[in-house]
Amino acid sequence: MSRTRARLAATGTAVVLAVTGMSGVAVADTDPASTPSTGSAVVNSSTTFLKDQALNGIVVIPLPSATPSYDSTTGINTTFQVTGGSADLLNFYGDIELGGGLLFVNVFTGKSVTFNQLHFNVNAWSLTGVPVGSTDAVKLLDPRGRIQLGGNSANSTLASSDLQLDAAGATYLDSKLKTDFFKGGQSVGSFSLKFTQGS
Repeated sequence: MSRTRARLAATGTAVVLAVTGMSGVAVADTDPASTPSTGSAVVNSSTTFLKDQALNGIVVIPLPSATPSYDSTTGINTTFQVTGGSADLLNFYGDIELGGGLLFVNVFTGKSVTFNQLHFNVNAWSLTGVPVGSTDAVKLLDPRGRIQLGGNSANSTLASSDLQLDAAGATYLDSKLKTDFFKGGQSVGSFSLKFTQGS
């Protein structure tokens, strides 16, 4: 075979390989992308709880991307967007990741603690957060009272008429903030959650 023919053959082989590779990429690109889980959780802090907090020098500040709003009748509603996770509220299992964080400050003692990596742990039926400087999640708030569940396993909702401070969270906060304000079972307000399972 002449050098010219050999070069043409090699070039043809390279083109075939390149096209085959491009074809593989094109097929991969046309595959439907997975969609993340979506939704939002709303923590309501009642006016009663807010007044008690203020009298004891406690301030709770939602951190980005959490968004608070205030109503003089119902108190503060803080919305946390769902950022991931897999869960089935109707069958009480799974874990839902939430964006944002919470900063707790005791203005009387100057102590503070920040929680990131917020989750609604469906198995534990509790809103949890990881304190800065730690890797262990702390159970903070538990939906209680009249619980309403709706939807289906793919798109579900939860609403609770009461939201209570978890005993573990109360002990942790009292210790870190040097206060005796927090108590397990203390009513904070109410809670709602909308969750759409990703694919």
